[in-house]
Amino acid sequence: MDRLSKRHGRILEILGREGTVTIAELAGRLEVSAETVRRDVRPLADRGTLVRMHGAVGLAGSAGEAPFQRRMGENATAKQRIARSAAALVRNGDSLALDTGTTTSFLARALTRHERLEIVTNSTDIARTLAGRNGNRVHLLGGRFGADSGALLGPDTVEAMQKFRVDHAVISAGAISSDGVMDYDPDEAAFARAVLASGRRRVVVCDSSKFCRSALVRVCPLAGIEILVTEVAPVEALAAALAEAKVAVTIAQARPAAAE
Repeated sequence: MDRLSKRHGRILEILGREGTVTIAELAGRLEVSAETVRRDVRPLADRGTLVRMHGAVGLAGSAGEAPFQRRMGENATAKQRIARSAAALVRNGDSLALDTGTTTSFLARALTRHERLEIVTNSTDIARTLAGRNGNRVHLLGGRFGADSGALLGPDTVEAMQKFRVDHAVISAGAISSDGVMDYDPDEAAFARAVLASGRRRVVVCDSSKFCRSALVRVCPLAGIEILVTEVAPVEALAAALAEAKVAVTIAQARPAAAE
Protein backbone atom coordinates (compact mmCIF):
# COMPACT_ATOMS: atom_id res chain seq x y z
CA MET A 1 0.00 0.00 0.00
CA ASP A 2 2.90 2.40 0.71
CA ARG A 3 4.24 1.89 -2.79
CA LEU A 4 0.82 2.57 -4.28
CA SER A 5 0.44 5.74 -2.18
CA LYS A 6 3.83 7.02 -3.39
CA ARG A 7 2.81 6.34 -6.97
CA HIS A 8 -0.46 8.21 -6.48
CA GLY A 9 1.55 11.16 -5.21
CA ARG A 10 3.86 11.00 -8.20
CA ILE A 11 0.88 10.91 -10.60
CA LEU A 12 -0.65 13.97 -8.98
CA GLU A 13 2.73 15.76 -9.05
CA ILE A 14 3.11 15.14 -12.80
CA LEU A 15 -0.44 16.24 -13.54
CA GLY A 16 -0.12 19.30 -11.37
CA ARG A 17 2.88 20.37 -13.45
CA GLU A 18 1.71 19.37 -16.92
CA GLY A 19 -2.10 19.35 -16.81
CA THR A 20 -3.00 16.44 -19.11
CA VAL A 21 -0.81 13.35 -19.62
CA THR A 22 -1.46 10.10 -21.48
CA ILE A 23 -1.63 6.75 -19.71
CA ALA A 24 1.28 5.54 -21.84
CA GLU A 25 3.43 8.53 -20.83
CA LEU A 26 2.64 7.99 -17.14
CA ALA A 27 3.52 4.31 -17.47
CA GLY A 28 6.89 5.20 -18.98
CA ARG A 29 7.73 7.75 -16.30
CA LEU A 30 6.63 5.54 -13.43
CA GLU A 31 8.25 2.44 -14.97
CA VAL A 32 5.12 0.35 -14.63
CA SER A 33 2.63 -1.10 -17.11
CA ALA A 34 -0.21 0.92 -18.61
CA GLU A 35 -2.67 -1.41 -16.85
CA THR A 36 -1.05 -0.58 -13.49
CA VAL A 37 -1.49 3.13 -14.18
CA ARG A 38 -5.14 2.56 -15.10
CA ARG A 39 -5.67 0.77 -11.77
CA ASP A 40 -3.90 3.59 -9.92
CA VAL A 41 -5.93 6.39 -11.48
CA ARG A 42 -9.30 4.65 -11.05
CA PRO A 43 -9.80 5.48 -7.34
CA LEU A 44 -8.51 9.03 -7.91
CA ALA A 45 -11.05 9.47 -10.71
CA ASP A 46 -13.80 7.93 -8.57
CA ARG A 47 -13.09 10.53 -5.88
CA GLY A 48 -13.20 13.31 -8.45
CA THR A 49 -9.51 14.19 -8.15
CA LEU A 50 -8.77 13.23 -11.76
CA VAL A 51 -10.66 13.22 -15.04
CA ARG A 52 -10.11 10.36 -17.52
CA MET A 53 -10.18 11.22 -21.24
CA HIS A 54 -9.63 8.72 -24.05
CA GLY A 55 -6.28 7.29 -22.99
CA ALA A 56 -5.21 10.31 -20.94
CA VAL A 57 -5.87 11.80 -17.51
CA GLY A 58 -5.90 15.32 -16.12
CA LEU A 59 -6.59 17.11 -12.87
CA ALA A 60 -10.26 17.83 -12.22
CA GLY A 61 -11.06 21.50 -12.67
CA SER A 62 -8.38 21.96 -15.30
CA ALA A 63 -9.01 19.01 -17.59
CA GLY A 64 -12.00 17.63 -19.39
CA GLU A 65 -14.10 20.78 -19.15
CA ALA A 66 -13.17 23.03 -22.08
CA PRO A 67 -13.33 21.60 -25.63
CA PHE A 68 -9.60 22.20 -26.07
CA GLN A 69 -8.83 20.06 -23.03
CA ARG A 70 -11.10 17.31 -24.31
CA ARG A 71 -9.22 17.40 -27.61
CA MET A 72 -5.99 16.94 -25.67
CA GLY A 73 -7.27 13.45 -24.89
CA GLU A 74 -8.08 12.53 -28.49
CA ASN A 75 -5.34 10.42 -30.13
CA ALA A 76 -3.20 11.46 -27.18
CA THR A 77 -0.74 8.56 -27.46
CA ALA A 78 -0.05 9.40 -31.12
CA LYS A 79 0.39 13.08 -30.24
CA GLN A 80 2.84 12.20 -27.48
CA ARG A 81 4.91 10.17 -29.95
CA ILE A 82 4.85 13.00 -32.48
CA ALA A 83 5.82 15.53 -29.83
CA ARG A 84 8.84 13.50 -28.68
CA SER A 85 10.02 13.12 -32.27
CA ALA A 86 9.59 16.82 -33.05
CA ALA A 87 11.36 17.77 -29.81
CA ALA A 88 14.38 15.76 -30.99
CA LEU A 89 14.79 18.28 -33.84
CA VAL A 90 15.36 21.07 -31.32
CA ARG A 91 18.69 21.83 -29.65
CA ASN A 92 19.33 23.73 -26.46
CA GLY A 93 19.41 27.46 -27.18
CA ASP A 94 17.19 27.26 -30.28
CA SER A 95 14.28 29.58 -31.00
CA LEU A 96 10.80 28.31 -31.88
CA ALA A 97 7.45 29.71 -32.92
CA LEU A 98 4.50 27.49 -31.96
CA ASP A 99 0.86 28.01 -32.86
CA THR A 100 -2.04 26.91 -30.71
CA GLY A 101 -3.09 23.28 -31.06
CA THR A 102 -3.21 20.10 -29.05
CA THR A 103 -0.18 18.58 -30.78
CA THR A 104 1.91 21.72 -30.31
CA SER A 105 0.83 21.73 -26.65
CA PHE A 106 2.13 18.17 -26.36
CA LEU A 107 5.33 19.35 -28.05
CA ALA A 108 5.73 22.04 -25.39
CA ARG A 109 5.54 19.32 -22.73
CA ALA A 110 8.16 17.30 -24.60
CA LEU A 111 10.47 20.34 -24.56
CA THR A 112 10.43 20.88 -20.78
CA ARG A 113 13.91 19.39 -20.37
CA HIS A 114 15.46 21.60 -23.04
CA GLU A 115 17.44 24.63 -21.93
CA ARG A 116 17.67 28.30 -22.94
CA LEU A 117 14.90 28.13 -25.53
CA GLU A 118 13.34 31.26 -26.99
CA ILE A 119 9.65 30.49 -27.61
CA VAL A 120 7.20 32.70 -29.49
CA THR A 121 3.57 31.63 -29.21
CA ASN A 122 -0.04 32.74 -29.07
CA SER A 123 -0.96 29.86 -26.73
CA THR A 124 -1.32 30.51 -23.01
CA ASP A 125 -1.08 26.75 -22.42
CA ILE A 126 2.31 26.57 -24.17
CA ALA A 127 3.48 29.70 -22.40
CA ARG A 128 2.60 28.27 -18.97
CA THR A 129 4.26 24.97 -19.81
CA LEU A 130 7.63 26.40 -20.85
CA ALA A 131 8.04 29.76 -19.13
CA GLY A 132 10.63 29.87 -16.36
CA ARG A 133 12.08 26.42 -17.04
CA ASN A 134 15.81 25.88 -17.53
CA GLY A 135 16.49 29.43 -18.64
CA ASN A 136 13.72 29.39 -21.28
CA ARG A 137 12.15 32.68 -22.34
CA VAL A 138 8.59 32.87 -23.68
CA HIS A 139 7.20 35.68 -25.83
CA LEU A 140 3.39 35.48 -25.51
CA LEU A 141 1.82 37.51 -28.29
CA GLY A 142 -1.18 39.76 -27.65
CA GLY A 143 -4.54 39.77 -29.35
CA ARG A 144 -8.13 38.66 -28.86
CA PHE A 145 -8.34 35.95 -26.19
CA GLY A 146 -10.22 32.74 -26.96
CA ALA A 147 -11.50 31.11 -23.78
CA ASP A 148 -11.78 27.66 -25.40
CA SER A 149 -8.24 27.23 -26.70
CA GLY A 150 -6.53 29.77 -24.46
CA ALA A 151 -5.08 31.34 -27.61
CA LEU A 152 -4.57 34.96 -28.66
CA LEU A 153 -5.76 35.58 -32.21
CA GLY A 154 -6.56 38.33 -34.67
CA PRO A 155 -4.70 40.93 -36.77
CA ASP A 156 -2.65 42.21 -33.81
CA THR A 157 -1.36 38.70 -33.11
CA VAL A 158 -0.38 38.17 -36.74
CA GLU A 159 1.38 41.55 -36.87
CA ALA A 160 3.31 40.76 -33.69
CA MET A 161 4.39 37.37 -35.07
CA GLN A 162 5.77 39.01 -38.20
CA LYS A 163 8.45 40.77 -36.14
CA PHE A 164 10.17 37.49 -35.20
CA ARG A 165 12.60 35.21 -37.02
CA VAL A 166 13.09 31.77 -35.45
CA ASP A 167 14.98 28.53 -36.01
CA HIS A 168 11.87 26.34 -35.99
CA ALA A 169 8.37 27.36 -37.08
CA VAL A 170 6.01 24.60 -35.90
CA ILE A 171 2.29 24.47 -36.56
CA SER A 172 -0.48 21.96 -36.02
CA ALA A 173 -3.08 21.23 -38.71
CA GLY A 174 -6.80 20.67 -38.87
CA ALA A 175 -6.38 18.69 -42.08
CA ILE A 176 -3.70 17.81 -44.60
CA SER A 177 -4.09 16.50 -48.14
CA SER A 178 -2.68 17.00 -51.62
CA ASP A 179 -4.46 20.39 -51.50
CA GLY A 180 -2.15 21.50 -48.68
CA VAL A 181 -2.25 22.19 -44.96
CA MET A 182 -5.67 23.39 -43.77
CA ASP A 183 -7.47 24.65 -40.68
CA TYR A 184 -11.09 25.25 -39.69
CA ASP A 185 -10.71 28.74 -38.26
CA PRO A 186 -9.65 31.69 -40.47
CA ASP A 187 -7.86 33.47 -37.61
CA GLU A 188 -5.93 30.34 -36.62
CA ALA A 189 -5.00 29.79 -40.27
CA ALA A 190 -3.77 33.37 -40.60
CA PHE A 191 -1.61 33.01 -37.52
CA ALA A 192 -0.24 29.67 -38.74
CA ARG A 193 0.85 31.35 -41.98
CA ALA A 194 2.66 34.03 -39.99
CA VAL A 195 4.39 31.35 -37.92
CA LEU A 196 5.60 29.52 -41.03
CA ALA A 197 6.86 32.76 -42.55
CA SER A 198 9.00 33.35 -39.46
CA GLY A 199 10.90 30.08 -39.56
CA ARG A 200 14.19 28.94 -41.04
CA ARG A 201 12.75 25.41 -40.72
CA ARG A 202 9.00 24.94 -41.32
CA VAL A 203 7.40 21.97 -39.58
CA VAL A 204 3.88 20.56 -39.33
CA VAL A 205 3.05 18.21 -36.46
CA CYS A 206 -0.17 16.26 -36.92
CA ASP A 207 -1.52 12.78 -36.33
CA SER A 208 -2.87 10.51 -39.07
CA SER A 209 -6.52 11.27 -38.27
CA LYS A 210 -5.97 14.53 -40.20
CA PHE A 211 -4.76 12.80 -43.39
CA CYS A 212 -6.71 13.23 -46.63
CA ARG A 213 -9.29 15.47 -44.97
CA SER A 214 -10.42 18.93 -45.95
CA ALA A 215 -10.99 22.01 -43.80
CA LEU A 216 -12.41 25.47 -44.39
CA VAL A 217 -9.20 27.47 -44.89
CA ARG A 218 -5.95 26.56 -46.60
CA VAL A 219 -2.91 27.57 -44.57
CA CYS A 220 -0.39 26.81 -47.30
CA PRO A 221 0.37 24.37 -50.12
CA LEU A 222 2.44 21.32 -49.22
CA ALA A 223 5.48 23.04 -50.73
CA GLY A 224 5.13 25.67 -47.99
CA ILE A 225 6.47 23.23 -45.38
CA GLU A 226 9.68 21.25 -45.12
CA ILE A 227 8.93 18.54 -42.55
CA LEU A 228 5.82 16.63 -41.52
CA VAL A 229 6.07 14.78 -38.21
CA THR A 230 3.38 12.15 -37.74
CA GLU A 231 2.93 8.70 -36.22
CA VAL A 232 2.21 6.50 -39.27
CA ALA A 233 3.21 6.68 -42.91
CA PRO A 234 0.77 8.68 -45.04
CA VAL A 235 -1.42 6.79 -47.49
CA GLU A 236 -0.11 6.41 -51.01
CA ALA A 237 -1.79 9.44 -52.61
CA LEU A 238 -0.75 11.81 -49.82
CA ALA A 239 2.74 10.30 -49.69
CA ALA A 240 3.17 10.95 -53.41
CA ALA A 241 1.99 14.55 -53.05
CA LEU A 242 4.37 15.14 -50.14
CA ALA A 243 7.27 13.65 -52.10
CA GLU A 244 6.48 15.84 -55.10
CA ALA A 245 6.46 18.90 -52.81
CA LYS A 246 9.82 17.75 -51.35
CA VAL A 247 8.40 17.46 -47.83
CA ALA A 248 10.42 15.17 -45.55
CA VAL A 249 8.15 12.87 -43.53
CA THR A 250 9.33 11.84 -40.06
CA ILE A 251 7.51 8.85 -38.56
CA ALA A 252 7.52 9.04 -34.77
CA GLN A 253 8.49 5.80 -33.08
CA ALA A 254 6.51 4.29 -30.22
CA ARG A 255 8.20 4.19 -26.85
CA PRO A 256 8.78 0.59 -25.68
CA ALA A 257 6.18 -0.50 -23.16
CA ALA A 258 7.40 -0.46 -19.56
CA ALA A 259 7.13 -3.60 -17.47
CA GLU A 260 6.01 -3.43 -13.90
